[in-house]
Amino acid sequence: MLSSTVRKHGLAVAGICAMLLVGTACSDTKAADPAPSTGNSPGSTTSSNTPGTSETPSATPTGDPAAANVQVVPAKGASAVRPDKPVTVTSDGGELSDVTLKDSNGGKVDGSLNDNKSVWTSEPSLKPGAKYTLTGTAKGSDGNSVPITSNFKTLAATKSLKASVSPLNGETVGVAMPVQIFWNNPVTDRAAVEKRLKVTTSVPVEGTWHWLNSKQVNYRPKTYWPAGVKVSVDIATQGVNAGGSVWGTASRKIDFAIGKSVVTKVDVKKHTMTVVINGKLARTIPITAGKDGFTTRSGTKVIMEKYATKRMDARTVGIKPGDPEYYDIHDVKWAQRVTSSGEFIHGAPWSGGAQGRDNVSHGCVGMSLKDGQWYFSQTLRGDPVVVTGTTRGMEPGNGWTDWNETWAKYKAGSALA
Repeated sequence: MLSSTVRKHGLAVAGICAMLLVGTACSDTKAADPAPSTGNSPGSTTSSNTPGTSETPSATPTGDPAAANVQVVPAKGASAVRPDKPVTVTSDGGELSDVTLKDSNGGKVDGSLNDNKSVWTSEPSLKPGAKYTLTGTAKGSDGNSVPITSNFKTLAATKSLKASVSPLNGETVGVAMPVQIFWNNPVTDRAAVEKRLKVTTSVPVEGTWHWLNSKQVNYRPKTYWPAGVKVSVDIATQGVNAGGSVWGTASRKIDFAIGKSVVTKVDVKKHTMTVVINGKLARTIPITAGKDGFTTRSGTKVIMEKYATKRMDARTVGIKPGDPEYYDIHDVKWAQRVTSSGEFIHGAPWSGGAQGRDNVSHGCVGMSLKDGQWYFSQTLRGDPVVVTGTTRGMEPGNGWTDWNETWAKYKAGSALA
């Protein structure tokens, strides 16, 4: 156990002590925090490693009520500190000030003081495999101060956890846009990771996270986003244990906005498409949809991509040259993707005679070039397209299919439900 007592004009600062396993006393300065157990949640704490529970205080009492006894957890010089545990500085009989925790690159860790300024606690978001230095000041009741210094190194990660996110930072998207986080490594402790995810909005919006699999988690509101709302997504996963030896090595934040409300409804039986903008019918468009054998899927789709000009080659959907159904059109105008499997909404001048009368496409929704251009100019990535009139439904994951589940079922996909 490393401890020292410094007295100066009635002020004493006593040592630094790491919290270790139950039944052990304070260790020497090279003691490491215990490695995470695969049987416990990384965010859980027990009396064996939690400051202020069953551990014996590390400071040596001075007997001077004007002196401040200071304890820092983890111990000075510790070499395998868990990144998901907070750093604490506790002063008995004095006030703390200017407490700063930085890594070797100058990155600062956020922390806060309690009301009487006797305890400083950092956020549990340290970088794995990083060196940290802690500084601060402790002041006794006699008004005199002494500096506090400590250093330690965090546990190295065997694998890192990083996030790719959609929508993009600064993007304006449609009212059905889901937040999608893609992880570079599988997450086995989904609850620990989800606790580090936060969505804030400029007006109150009820929403939930939903895990599609171990490498993707999405977020959507209960109903479509309100038009014009501002959304912030805080992915505070630096220092989180995602399970086993996978540790979060970075955090990030994205901000995006919701545009005007554009809700499209396609009635395959009636061969019409209605476009409602901000609650008012803007246009009814004659369309053609999938013919027999290429039935357009019914369900709520979301515009995923937009192309002013798009090449469409039937080989991408398994139809080879020589097949009577083969096509290869290099300049399809005003194309907007709504499924991963290849359904688009686009201009289709070659089917003008069938639009509003018959379904002749290979699954896409086609319209005139004039209507296609107008519609393209109104929409954003993330706008919903609700298709009815067929017996073929949407397959989960064939596009952004978050809106095809009931709210109760979608909410049950949260690891914290």
